[in-house]
Amino acid sequence: MSYFLNIDKVNPEQIAAIDDQENQISYGELIDFSDQLGDIIKSRSIVFHFSENSVVSLSFYIACMNMKAVPLLLSPQTDVVLIQSLLEKYQPNYIIAPERICQNFQGEVLKESGDYKLIQQHDSVHQLYEELSLLLPTSGSTGSPKLVRHSYDNLESSAQSIAEFFELDPSHKAFTFLPMYYTMGLSAIHSHLIAGATLVLIKSAMTDAAFWKTLKESEPTSLSGVPYSFEILKKLRLFRMKMPFLKFINEGGGKLSSELYDECVSFAKANDAKFIPTYGQTEGTARMAFLEPSMVELKKGSIGKAIPNGELSIIDEEGIESFEGEAEGEMIYRGPNVTLGYANHLEDLNLPDERGGILCTGDLVKRDADGYYFITGRKSRFLKLYGIRIALDEVEQIIRSTFDTECACGGNDEKMLVLITEKDLEKQVSELIIQKTGLFHQAFSVEYVEQIPRNEAGKVVFHGRV
Repeated sequence: MSYFLNIDKVNPEQIAAIDDQENQISYGELIDFSDQLGDIIKSRSIVFHFSENSVVSLSFYIACMNMKAVPLLLSPQTDVVLIQSLLEKYQPNYIIAPERICQNFQGEVLKESGDYKLIQQHDSVHQLYEELSLLLPTSGSTGSPKLVRHSYDNLESSAQSIAEFFELDPSHKAFTFLPMYYTMGLSAIHSHLIAGATLVLIKSAMTDAAFWKTLKESEPTSLSGVPYSFEILKKLRLFRMKMPFLKFINEGGGKLSSELYDECVSFAKANDAKFIPTYGQTEGTARMAFLEPSMVELKKGSIGKAIPNGELSIIDEEGIESFEGEAEGEMIYRGPNVTLGYANHLEDLNLPDERGGILCTGDLVKRDADGYYFITGRKSRFLKLYGIRIALDEVEQIIRSTFDTECACGGNDEKMLVLITEKDLEKQVSELIIQKTGLFHQAFSVEYVEQIPRNEAGKVVFHGRV
C-alpha cells in the first residue's frame, strides 16, 4: 500500500504533529491510525470532515487520504443552512466532526477518538472520478455548494514544490494556526508532512494564552499567515519577540500593507530568518508563485515568479500570450497543481480533468523586465478580504433572499462595499454578512442609496465610493 505524502518513508518515531491541547502523534502512529480506520471507512466514499487544527482531526484526515476516501473539508462553524444544503447535494457516506456539533447529524457512531466522532451516513456507492482526492469550498461559508475538485497529483506535486522552495527537511517545525480547511493552512500541513517535518497545530485564537504558550515552548522554525494574521500579531507584539529558532516566515492570501510588509522584513532580519511572500488560489492547490527572500526589498509588492514545476504567463487585451519581458494583462498559470475543475452537485464528482493543467487566474498583473509579477487588479467578481475569498454574487444573493431590498457589492481586496436601497437595514445586513461569511466588520461597509447607480449599459458604478 502506498501512503499519502509518503509518510511511510519517514522514521516512524519522528513526531508528525503536536497541538496546543498537549497531544502529539508520531509518523508511525499516524500510519497505525490510518490502518485501523481502513477497516471502517470504505475506499472511494465521500466524507464530510469538519476539521480543526488538532492531532485527532489531522489523524482522521490523513486516514481518509490513505484509504482513498474523498473528504470535503469544512469549518465546524459552517452555517447550519449551508451544511443541510451540502448534505442534500452530495450525500456523504460519513461525517467526521467534533462532538460539540454532532447533534446536527443522524447516524450510527462508528468510531470515537478524542473529541471527534465518525458517523455513518449514506451507504450508497458513488461514482467518483478515479483521480479525485479532495474537495474544498470555493468561497468559505457564503452559502455556495460549489466545490473545487483536487486530484492526488495536485496535492502531492504542490506539497513537493513548496517543500522545495521552503527548503524543508525533518528538522523543521511549522507553527500552523491557519485552519486546515483553508487552502493555505492545508498547504502548510502537506508540505511539512511530505518533508518528514513536525506540525505544531494551533486551534486557539491568537488572543488566547495557549497560542503564545505553545509558540514559545514549541520553538517553531516557521510561521505562515495571511495579512489579517500579521495585523493582529503585530498588535499583540509578535514583532518585538526574539525567536532565534525561526528559519522563515511566510505570507500569502492577499497583499500586505506597505508598512506591515516592511515590519515582516525587519522581523525576519532581526531573527536571522527569511521572509517569503507567496501567491496562490484554491484552484491552484494553494501556491503558484513566491518571491525569493533575497528579492523581498528590491521587488517589494511583487508575488515573484512561479513555484518549481510551474509556469506563469500573461494574456494581454489583444489576446496575445507572452512568457517573458514587460507586459500587462490577465495572469495564466500552468502546472501539475492546477485542480480538476468545479463541482456543483454529486454527479460532477465523476467529471474528469477539465483544465488540463492550465488556470486562468482572473488576476490582472504587470510583469517587469526581470520577469517579476505584480498584481494590479482582479478580473472576476471575487475579493480576497483578510485572507478570506468572497464571491460578490453570492453575498448579493444572500442579502436578497433575506431582505426585501435591492443590493450591489463591489470593492477591492482591502474593503467590500455593499449598497442597499432600503433604509434602516444597514445594521441587520451587516450582521447577516458577518454570520454567513465569517468576515470581520472592518472588512466591509453597508451603505444606503436611493437607487443602485448604473451606467448606460446597466453595469453598477462604484466610482468614487471605493
